[in-house]
Amino acid sequence: MQTLPLAQAFTLLEPGPVVLVTTHDGHRPNVMTISWTMVMDFTPVFAITTGPWNHSFAALRQQRECVIAIPTVDMLDTVVGIGTCSGLDTDKFVQFDLHSEPGRQVKAPLIGQCLANIECLVTDIIEPYCIVVLEAVAAHIDPLRKERRAIHAIGDGSFIVDGRKFDRRAMMASKLPPGV
Repeated sequence: MQTLPLAQAFTLLEPGPVVLVTTHDGHRPNVMTISWTMVMDFTPVFAITTGPWNHSFAALRQQRECVIAIPTVDMLDTVVGIGTCSGLDTDKFVQFDLHSEPGRQVKAPLIGQCLANIECLVTDIIEPYCIVVLEAVAAHIDPLRKERRAIHAIGDGSFIVDGRKFDRRAMMASKLPPGV
């Protein structure tokens, strides 16, 4: 085996998919790109990592809600573009022609172009690590969307796209929760 610099170790574990997180600060919506996400058990509880360096963090902290929108590979350039500018001086919904749809449970908007949207409430912010714990209160998927491949960030400016799906549901049946 070859030595990998420790500064690059995170690229081996970088989770996925890359998501868009929308917020609403009480005046206007914003959206940011996030690649640091985590599913917490088989419940509708998730975590994202962000902090004061992102304009949306203040809205997350104050409004305690957001939407996790799941883009597909056909949106890759839009996703990267959203992640490389700030909502402080850019209306990203206008800049990237995002179709804002009202949430049913939260003020943060859904993104119509995305495969799925999950409306969430902030239940905790773990300060030393800027981990935002979210509980889903509604979920939406576009069953007619042809492109369904999610984007996974490596962390070095390159991406991997979902590929072939392998079904092992029968083998794992005893470990899966009801309804999954």
